[in-house]
Amino acid sequence: MRQDLIFSSESVGEGHPDKVADYISDSILDACLEQDPLSRVACETLVKSNCVFLAGEITTNADLNYESVVREAIRDIGYVNEDDVFHADKVFISNILTAQSTDIAQGVDAAGADGKGSDEQGAGDQGIMFGYACQQTAELMPAPVMYAHRLLREMAHQRKEIGIPWLRPDVKSQVALEYIDGQPVGIKNVVISTQHTSDVKHAKIKEFCIDEVIRKVLPEELLNDDTEYLINPTGSFVIGGPQGDAGLTGRKIIVDTYGGWARHGGGAFSGKDPSKVDRSAAYFTRWVAKNIVAAGLAEACELEVAYAIGHPHPTSIHVDTFGTSTVEDTKIAEAAQKVFSFKPADIVSQLDLLRPIYRESTNYGHFAKENLPWESTAKAEELKAAL
Repeated sequence: MRQDLIFSSESVGEGHPDKVADYISDSILDACLEQDPLSRVACETLVKSNCVFLAGEITTNADLNYESVVREAIRDIGYVNEDDVFHADKVFISNILTAQSTDIAQGVDAAGADGKGSDEQGAGDQGIMFGYACQQTAELMPAPVMYAHRLLREMAHQRKEIGIPWLRPDVKSQVALEYIDGQPVGIKNVVISTQHTSDVKHAKIKEFCIDEVIRKVLPEELLNDDTEYLINPTGSFVIGGPQGDAGLTGRKIIVDTYGGWARHGGGAFSGKDPSKVDRSAAYFTRWVAKNIVAAGLAEACELEVAYAIGHPHPTSIHVDTFGTSTVEDTKIAEAAQKVFSFKPADIVSQLDLLRPIYRESTNYGHFAKENLPWESTAKAEELKAAL
């Protein structure tokens, strides 16, 4: 149903404490997969002040220098300034990673076990996953979250490539988009809070963010005289990153997905290998939903899939097109199951997920990046044929 509303979504930059933790966790995952594609990884990271704590479970044949991986990740983000309390070369690293539980491993392994229902690979945990796509943007994503991500991509470009000397890595954005009859008509407000050096004036930061970032990347036709710009609304943001706030892996799950526009099953992504359906099935359901919309079967599609730990089949599959489909939702669900295999093991093989591609997914949302396999729309014609 089309409606009038104002909807806001946010994004956070690479230097946000939670994203620092996500990036370290995904860097360790990729380092494992580079040497051992069958690695089982569940890496959690906590960052605070000048400390990094690694915890979780990893079973791998990879020979890793965890400290080097952590420091390289922090260096990539940009915490290399002499006044950074959290600095790539100076942080203290504590590693309390252990091997994966044998009870979990036997559920995932493609082998029989006492009490296990089959000898196929099962889901790494129970859970529900949602995938979504819509026609609001070229990426088939909700517009508010895509606009919030665009702002922070440009902030990173200005900091890293252009070299604006007073910008620092920690930054957040938020965009409120107004819809009339379901169509975007204007941006009500834009929020950017960026960490900066102590010697730059607030007026300069505001002018820069409006002229060099907002007006550069947001649609000109949606910005108007009534658009409000809230730039560093506290007045000062010098103390940022893990110095200012603790960061944890998996705390930005709405930023990572659809900005709140579509539902989220609750599971986080970063630091998890694809045997964990929290991650792989969330990517898979996005892939299926995107192909449904790309095939012209619906203007918007939300797909829910549920799994039980150790079980090789989904326990439920549900498609909702919000009344925008050209055929019944049940028929779309049937066609999807003809074209795609929903088994956890097949999800991994269909998307070729046993590769070190996960650092590419960490920042600015896990979707809408053309180089990632779950963004392909190559199955759209098969879906149409299946109907």
